[in-house]
Amino acid sequence: MQDKLQFFINHTEFTERPTAPLKPFSYEELIKALNFHRSIPGYAPTPLYNLPALSEKLGVKSICLKDESQRFVLKAFKVLGGAYAMARHIAEKLDKDISELPFDVMTSDEVRKILKEVTFATTTDGNHGRGVAWMARQLKQKSVVYMPKGSSPERLTAIRNEGATAEIVDMNYDDAVRMTAEQAEKHGWIVVQDTAWEGYEKIPLWIMQGYGSLMLESLEQLHQVPPTHVFVQAGVGSFAGMAQGMLTAAYGENRPKVIVAEALIADCLYRSALSKKGDAIAVGGDLQTVMAGLACGEANSIGWDLLRDYANGFASCPDFVATHGMRILGNPLAGDPRIVSGESGAVTTGLLSILIQSPAMAETRQQLGLNQDSRILVISTEGDTDPQRYLDIVWDGEIPSFKKY
Repeated sequence: MQDKLQFFINHTEFTERPTAPLKPFSYEELIKALNFHRSIPGYAPTPLYNLPALSEKLGVKSICLKDESQRFVLKAFKVLGGAYAMARHIAEKLDKDISELPFDVMTSDEVRKILKEVTFATTTDGNHGRGVAWMARQLKQKSVVYMPKGSSPERLTAIRNEGATAEIVDMNYDDAVRMTAEQAEKHGWIVVQDTAWEGYEKIPLWIMQGYGSLMLESLEQLHQVPPTHVFVQAGVGSFAGMAQGMLTAAYGENRPKVIVAEALIADCLYRSALSKKGDAIAVGGDLQTVMAGLACGEANSIGWDLLRDYANGFASCPDFVATHGMRILGNPLAGDPRIVSGESGAVTTGLLSILIQSPAMAETRQQLGLNQDSRILVISTEGDTDPQRYLDIVWDGEIPSFKKY
């Protein structure tokens, strides 16, 4: 198994491209999701931290980190997508515009009497499923959640504690997604999945638009001054695709450079870009990685198209990249805040550190324009959503060395 960090600079030009539509990721569309999120009790923008000491250490102008460990009570951004998609489904079922159904109206006795009972179903490695289960409970509806083999029992318990019917099944993530869709069709459930495929694109698009609230908050916290580089992680690519679509729609050719980080064992986007054929390539197998939230081998078709056409770089990251990032953020330099970032959340910080400090990455740094003038935004998409695993890594794990890479 290849255990080195691999990077692909995306200069590929495809015939008659770019073709990925940007309108769904315009401000006018994404603000609808943010307005709905603002109506949910407990909503608050998550912090955006400036890391001046790390910026000085790495020799860049600034590094800002969006900390999603403080999203509602769930320690992860995923609820933004699931909640908005579930709300849009309810609005559509009631033949209403989402603007007519803020949270208090959507959960009113009058609306629930018309709506009757809805069961939402999903497949998850943890954070997405907990978000769906949490939102279903807020909406006084039901949820069914399936998790792939190798999933954390602690994350399963957390999902069940939100009121979901949940279990770990003996198949990988992508096969579990197909099984969930089959069960949903059989039982009349509504699938809430951020993996898009032919015939199933509306709800994944709503989920991606829901994730847009994170980026709208970030730009507001940056006083509408865009960064030069944005580091985003990807499983199926729905979050990364949203970020790419939103930044491209907003800034066009002057957009920030987007760098995508994936888990090596599930690097479907990296392999798809590397092939230079334009089509998404699936990755099979058990997909066992410390980055549980990124253990997805088949790309969201909407997200892939956006990243294929506009992203600047794709990184295939061994586990040490994520654990390196966890330790950087959990043990900050003097003056920087301590940030608890989980395995999937910290991979972007780990990647940034290695790209800048590793001698082997000098040419890649130059191609990406990472230098003393760079203003970098990294997203920490989760906190310690599995607290024991977090401690196992930052307290007891072997300290990986990236210098040889």
